[in-house]
Amino acid sequence: MNMNKVKVDDRDWSELSFGQHVYQLEVEGYTVIPDLLTAEHLDCLRAQTAQLNTIAVDYSDKQQVRPKVQFAGGPVTELIAHPPTTRFLERLFGDDIVFMSYAYARSEPGHPGISIHTDGQPYGSKIFGYEGSCPCMVRVLYYLQDLTEEVSPFRVIPRSHLGMHAHANPYVRYESHPEEVMVTAAAGSAVLLNHRVFHGNFPNVGDYARELLAIAYRPAWAGPVAEEVEQWQPEELAKLPPEVKPFFIDRNTRKWDFGGGNKPANMASEAPGINPSRWDLV
Repeated sequence: MNMNKVKVDDRDWSELSFGQHVYQLEVEGYTVIPDLLTAEHLDCLRAQTAQLNTIAVDYSDKQQVRPKVQFAGGPVTELIAHPPTTRFLERLFGDDIVFMSYAYARSEPGHPGISIHTDGQPYGSKIFGYEGSCPCMVRVLYYLQDLTEEVSPFRVIPRSHLGMHAHANPYVRYESHPEEVMVTAAAGSAVLLNHRVFHGNFPNVGDYARELLAIAYRPAWAGPVAEEVEQWQPEELAKLPPEVKPFFIDRNTRKWDFGGGNKPANMASEAPGINPSRWDLV
């Protein structure tokens, strides 16, 4: 892939309304919310992530990760309940927010990039377990350094989650794609990712490491296909700050009705969350 030919999405995301962000997530598969973290907040997070023990991924020692950082404590744990983000998700989901997973990743100079893939896999998988089988999930990728064209920028194939073709099989991975898009953003911004869209990141050919904190949330209705997601342990939950605990609902929670009839009682006659006009909201 010649990165010089890749389309770069570096628009001014601060100009988007709430409805336009919803459109980006639902239709394009991603959006960017800038300035979610202040400089002071970034300093606190970077001070803590510098102390985390990490492991290399199987394809490169230049990609260091630490899964399951939700119980690390301090600013990293508190970020789960970051008010600007959770307010957005409350409005987006219209439902209880279920925290699903949390990981730290550091892409160092020489990192070869992450292949194009989806996080949403309807029957579960070895990599994502049954978390990926949830029909609706948003992953919030907080960037602790500037995301430039040289330093592992986000890559995405817009609208790829809408495809019905065999090429849209969510279990397939791609080295690159002629219509993929590169997304850059300033430190403190977050990419919000529809977990069914094909995405990854580009190589780090720059001169500094790029850190991110990736937190996955879903609405309570959208549970996994099987009740196989690991339960939270009471002793771990007891360590959480009060503002974080409400998001640690049982990750197997789902609202469904297998035996629902054609004419159930008390059907509603309005549902703003599916209004075609929802993309016009401010």
